[in-house]
Formats: sequence, structure tokens, C-alpha cells
Amino acid sequence: MSEHRANHDTRERILDVAERLFMENGYEATSMRLITGAAEVNLAAVNYHFGSKEALLREVFRRRLEWLNRERLAALDRLEQQAAGGPLKPSQILEAFFGTLLRMGEDESLGGMTFLRLLGRTLTEPAEFIRTFFAGEYEQVIDRYKLALFRALPDVPRAEIVWRLHFMLGAMSYAIAGTDVLQVVTGCGLRDLAGEGSAEGEPGDNVVARRLARRLMPFLLGGLRAPLPQPDDTSGQTQHRTPPAKR
Repeated sequence: MSEHRANHDTRERILDVAERLFMENGYEATSMRLITGAAEVNLAAVNYHFGSKEALLREVFRRRLEWLNRERLAALDRLEQQAAGGPLKPSQILEAFFGTLLRMGEDESLGGMTFLRLLGRTLTEPAEFIRTFFAGEYEQVIDRYKLALFRALPDVPRAEIVWRLHFMLGAMSYAIAGTDVLQVVTGCGLRDLAGEGSAEGEPGDNVVARRLARRLMPFLLGGLRAPLPQPDDTSGQTQHRTPPAKR
């Protein structure tokens, strides 16, 4: 085996192990010693390839997000080309953005549910440096999708669309994290719920991701299409009206 190939394999092994351990324990509770022990490498190897734990976590995300961002933009490009200048349907936009992410959970080569759970966990409890990292990684994609939603829902205030995108991102983050919140509220975990009604034993990650998508995507679309809030000037309460554009 060449030195270049050996270095590549070591690097990928460290990333795979770090991805799993960060998902299981969180960033703060995952020590470099824990990573090096599980990856069967010394600290010098991690420092050579990544330099620090912060840089390692960023690279764990970067190798997955590069694919995700590319696919999201390509999906939107295809839809806009097919629409020939017309607005897209909100359901198409959500499928291209959120559906592309959920399909990663079905593919182990893209990180599978391990990466999805890590992403969800990190988004719900981000350190400052990773919040800044995500902002840079997502900026172009979020801007393109916001514009697509503005065009798809011209009668909905833009500020309201941004709020709803924020809520949808939050719902997605908690849903894919599959951590303590779900256990506390329901008494069972994400995998338990995904296997509901199945006599086939514990479902694999691809099945979990598929069943999660079937439940989550209609929920997100329903939230996007929900009636618009209207402030009541006399009571201080909130009334609602149905948005004029529902596709």
C-alpha cells in the first residue's frame, strides 16, 4: 500500500470514528483520547491530519455537507429549469431541501443515520465556532431556497416565510437528533417509533430514515401552509387567516 493511500485510509478512519463518537457523546464529552483509542491511531496522527478537535469536527461536517449542498443546489436547478421561469410549488422546494437531507440517512456511504443524528444534535446545541461554520457552509444554499419560497408564496410576507423556515429547520433538527427529548416526551426513541407496527424486528438505518421522511415531510409542508397570524389590536391575542397562496 502506498504512503498516500495509507494516509487517506487513516484520515477516513479517524473521520468515521469521530463522527460516531461526536454523535453518541456530544462534542464536549468526546475527548481526543477517546477518538484516538477507537480509531487505533496516536494523537500525532490526528494532529497531522486535522490539527485540533475543533478542526476535526469541522472536517467531519464538511465532507458530508459538500455533497448535501451540491445536491440541494442541483435539485433546485433542475426544478427551476423544468418550471421555465415560473414559480415552484412549495412542496417541491421542501422536498429538494429537506428530502435530500433525509435521503442521506438511507445511505451509509454518506454517513447514514449516524451523520443525521450528529447534525441534529449539533444544531440543537451548537458551540459558537460550529455555529459560525454552519452559517458559512449553508449561506448560498439558504439564500437560494429562500428566494424560491418567496417566489412560490408571493402573497405571504417574506418575514413570515423566514420565520417558518426557521421553525422547519428546528423541527428537522430535533427529529433527526433522536436524543433525550424524544425519549422524555414519548417514552421511546426514534428507532422505536420508526419500527412501529413492524414484525420484522429492529429496523435498519435506511428503514428508519425512510419512515421518518414519510412522517416529517407532510408535517413540514403543513407548517409552511398554516394560516397567517394576524395581531388583534384590542385583545392582544392572535387571530389567523389562511394564506392566499396554497400549492
